[in-house]
Amino acid sequence: MTPQHSSTPARPRRPAATYRLQLRPEFPFAAAGAAVPYLAGLGVTHLHLSPVLEAVPGSAHGYDVTDHTRVREELGGEAGLRALAGTARRHGLGLVLDIVPNHMAVPSPLRLNRPLWELLRTGPGSPYARWFDIDWPAGGGQVLLPVLPGPLEECAPRVRDGVLVCGDREFPLREGTAGLPLPELLARQWYRPACWREARTSLNYRRFFTIAELIGVRVEDPEVFAATHAKVLELVRDGVAEGLRIDHVDGLADPEEYLRRLRTEVGDDCWVVVEKILADEERLPASWAASVAGTTGYDALRRLDGVFTDPEGAAELAREYQEFTGSADWEATAADCARTVLTVDLAAELAALGRLAGAELQDAVAELLIAYPVYRPYPGGPGPSAQTLARAGARVPAAALDAVRVLLRQDAAFAARFAQTSAALRAKSLEDRAFYRYAPLLSATEVGGDPGRPAVSVAEFHAYCERIERDWPATGTVLSTHDTKRSADVRARIAALSQDPAAMGRPAGADPQLAWVARQTALGLGEAPDREPRLAEALLKAVREAGLHTSWTAPDEAYEEQVGAHVPAAAELPAHLAEAARVTMLGLALLHLTMPGVPEVYQGCETDCRTLVDPDNRRPFRFPAQAPDAPTGPTGPGGPTGPGGPAEEKRTLTAAVLRLRRDRPELFTGYAPLTAKGPAADHLVAYARGAGGAAGPGGADGPGGAAGPGGAAGPGGPDDAAGPGGAAGPGLVVVATRLSYRLAVAGGWRTTTLPLPPGDWSPLLGPADVRHRGEVTVAELLRTAPVTVLLRRPSDGG
Repeated sequence: MTPQHSSTPARPRRPAATYRLQLRPEFPFAAAGAAVPYLAGLGVTHLHLSPVLEAVPGSAHGYDVTDHTRVREELGGEAGLRALAGTARRHGLGLVLDIVPNHMAVPSPLRLNRPLWELLRTGPGSPYARWFDIDWPAGGGQVLLPVLPGPLEECAPRVRDGVLVCGDREFPLREGTAGLPLPELLARQWYRPACWREARTSLNYRRFFTIAELIGVRVEDPEVFAATHAKVLELVRDGVAEGLRIDHVDGLADPEEYLRRLRTEVGDDCWVVVEKILADEERLPASWAASVAGTTGYDALRRLDGVFTDPEGAAELAREYQEFTGSADWEATAADCARTVLTVDLAAELAALGRLAGAELQDAVAELLIAYPVYRPYPGGPGPSAQTLARAGARVPAAALDAVRVLLRQDAAFAARFAQTSAALRAKSLEDRAFYRYAPLLSATEVGGDPGRPAVSVAEFHAYCERIERDWPATGTVLSTHDTKRSADVRARIAALSQDPAAMGRPAGADPQLAWVARQTALGLGEAPDREPRLAEALLKAVREAGLHTSWTAPDEAYEEQVGAHVPAAAELPAHLAEAARVTMLGLALLHLTMPGVPEVYQGCETDCRTLVDPDNRRPFRFPAQAPDAPTGPTGPGGPTGPGGPAEEKRTLTAAVLRLRRDRPELFTGYAPLTAKGPAADHLVAYARGAGGAAGPGGADGPGGAAGPGGAAGPGGPDDAAGPGGAAGPGLVVVATRLSYRLAVAGGWRTTTLPLPPGDWSPLLGPADVRHRGEVTVAELLRTAPVTVLLRRPSDGG
């Protein structure tokens, strides 16, 4: 990294905690800069920015990149980004950039994407032909451009000012064709403008999922990598960016080689994480460890949500849901969605694989894709498991499957395209279809989740944390993101239903599936600001994604008109479950901020933040100028309802832990589960951290870095990690209540105790004179709050 000015507070090489900001024209770099004092006071060390390169005009997300060489002017341009970095640096913060290597926009106007424009103008001989995955023979020598609202003839194609005009779209003309009669002119172009509906079956370029307006980029080509990463690498080398989030790494032909090349370019100090969805038993390839710190954290979200979900109640809800709606179980729903998405929505991708493998093997390719239990296989990784082969083999001959397996081992082009298609299939069939069709407990239908097994035991949670601390200690962890379908606080309220399924009731409405989804969504949102229009918008998206009665491509207007009628006039959790949701909200926040990894707080989520699926969760937030000690926080969709209450309780806890992470990173190393004893032991999640003494790995100047702004150590001073007689030991204990309503029904904590590590322990938040030692009763430990953080205090010889 670029050396910092001597007056700049020291920052860790890797973030202690990040804060995600969604940039857009209404929230540009200048607005982010104005929020810096608040966010620095909150305790994060890095701001994580959504994509900053030039994108489609007006884009609310920035993932539709049009120009890799320029910082987006609508956000303030490169000068604005560098000014934001300077403001952040003066407050002790660094920047993490979200980059999009997999795809670019097919924009309107098309000329905004110069590489694509030039390719379409000059054809396969263009220097830009290597940028994109195009199957020229499949299109008869032309690139299909499914961007028109209707058939070509209805769009009045004509030549004007040296370009082809079809409706409101413009296309480049191949040299020497401008004066030709229209039919011949169209036939001579290197592309064929077409109705958007043709993308399903005739598309001959790789795209992002099923979005034809996003064309895949071949960053595996060294020249393409260099051209598309030059500006980002410049920003890293200049110290503007200190970390990178890699969007949709599964879409790349060779993710491992890409990550190796990226690490070589950015050097050792840049923190890099990848957006990678891992199944429960799946592991990030160990060979990636030299290139990345880990994932963006959906695997952590799955465990966090799961440990606060009651398995018996979730099973009861599943039974009631299937009886009420007539729905199939999760496995059948997921398999049916995978088959439909592959053979309909991704028919063009399946046909491309068939051309590579041979038509006689296309069915076997399809069955293997449908049976794959993870997002994608990786080069050099294990092949299809016996279970996967058995599922696929139930429909196609074993010889055909064997032939496909040989291709996966020996044909690099086929293996890469198979893996890329697998990733698109999993994402579209699970996240964007099955999660909307199977809805017993909506809090479990989240990115990376397993709706068929929504609950995670305390032992599983501990095992996950121990593994992450051992293998990927700097991985990202999240609870809410720009892609989550419901914010963590909405999910906490829905998950509370697993503790008392009777509170779900029998929803009313003409469509049982929609009625169920509407009631749970309404209970999750509660009486949040602008409740009705936000609910209606989210429900309309839900029914279109589910594809049962209407869809994005074939909307049923009559059905969609009655969606709003399913929005409950009022839906609030009963008091006992509202309290259970509050306990879960605080427990989720505490575990997330203290478990192994680098936690990320999504914009506004330091308070009670209730947002639904995008665009609801991507709307701009207004940040206060004052320090976060004041009883307020950012406002926006589902923002805080006022000072005090759960919102302020959560923000106070979040700020206290974030500041502790920033100022005393040595407390957030190691991981040791603590086991309660007694009748309610299973309702407690507890662990110790900071094992190994006062300094983290590598000493005070190693990864984890020095103290943050102010430079001072936290409460108790730097010797707190020393136990009696100066022996090294844990310096931090985390305790959280789970399934609090079930706990209350069972009689409360009663005689349950928690053995603490040796030493004197005092709460991070609470009276300074409170001390605990040895084995403590949980009822006393959690007398004033359902969660606590304990710090080891210097021994006074007592």
